[in-house]
Amino acid sequence: MEQFLFYILAAATVIATIFAITEKHPVHAIVYLVTSFFSLAAIFFLLAAPMIAAFEVIIYAGAVMVLFLFVIMMLDLGHPEKAARPGLGHWLPAMVLGGIIAVSAVTCIAKLMIAPPAGPTIGIKEFSVVLFRKYGIAIEIISMQLLFAVVGALYLGRRR
Repeated sequence: MEQFLFYILAAATVIATIFAITEKHPVHAIVYLVTSFFSLAAIFFLLAAPMIAAFEVIIYAGAVMVLFLFVIMMLDLGHPEKAARPGLGHWLPAMVLGGIIAVSAVTCIAKLMIAPPAGPTIGIKEFSVVLFRKYGIAIEIISMQLLFAVVGALYLGRRR
């Protein structure tokens, strides 16, 4: 059952990522990318890494995507009032992918209620020690890149 869910979620992740890359409307691309992040979080949960799954949802699907959406809104790339309403062809892939992720999440939670996960789990303290001792500089570099991206987007989006 887990292997079946893994392959379905992997397919949902790949498909959502392809839609995120090929979508012309930036907000729709972000929605597909959030879908990809949620399915990736479900994959981490299936692989007995619930904390990584939580971080995937909180950091990437939450904070980073909100930041991207904020930057896109600051750039004012389009005029939503002039855009046509998305048809069924636009909603159908997102609904199918969202349904797959919802069914997988319910299945994982139901399985977790029946039997706790087997195998070693890493605690928050051990994870944070490894993260900030071994990868502390990398995290700081990534945070500076995100800051530079926001400043650059604000500079490009300013009115003249």
